[in-house]
Amino acid sequence: MKTMPLFILSAAVLLSPLATYATGVVPETSVVIVEQSDGEGTVSLKNTDSFPVLLLTTLENTKDDSENLLVVIPPAARVEPGKIQRVRFILISPLPLKTERLKRVIFEGVPPQQKGKSEVRMTVRQNLPVIIRPAGLEKDQAPWKHLVWRIAGGNLTVNNPSSYVVRLSQEVRTLPGNVSWILPNSYILPGQSVSLAAQQGKTVGEARQVRISPATTWGYTVQSYDAALSK
Repeated sequence: MKTMPLFILSAAVLLSPLATYATGVVPETSVVIVEQSDGEGTVSLKNTDSFPVLLLTTLENTKDDSENLLVVIPPAARVEPGKIQRVRFILISPLPLKTERLKRVIFEGVPPQQKGKSEVRMTVRQNLPVIIRPAGLEKDQAPWKHLVWRIAGGNLTVNNPSSYVVRLSQEVRTLPGNVSWILPNSYILPGQSVSLAAQQGKTVGEARQVRISPATTWGYTVQSYDAALSK
């Protein structure tokens, strides 16, 4: 299927009377969980459009973890209007995992070509986290409580000594003072340490806490959490 550059597509939509349509392949969850004890995980997606789409599923490694641990079945499938497609995530690691691992999955619904019709159907992509959980690792409903936050040399540092992937908003704030800091990613992996710089012109002051906006492993958002700054 041929594609056109984004700026050309945008211009065509704005300057012509063509009708536009966005595909709607909707996953049942905002995060995919793969349990090593089961050897796989699954997610179902529904085609909410009135026409069939080609569902393409692609796995991506994070820049902090490049090991290929999963395969998806099927990588491509035709999904009829209103129907549900189940996608399996098969674990291929031959070794027991020691910590949770984080990957990404992209679901893309590609509409059929409409030759001779004055309409543009746009492909919509869903990009979800995939968390692979080691066998025997207990569930933790609040893994962000394991994070260790420190101020060192005017910078804020955070370390994750746990076996859990912690997902959270990239903006955090030190209190009192309400100084904003930005994480490089919306996650902190097991064993990872990250250093953050404060907003330009801001100082640490007498900060004693860090306010974060975390999410549970299973995708539920929670209220903000204030963590103590370690000495």
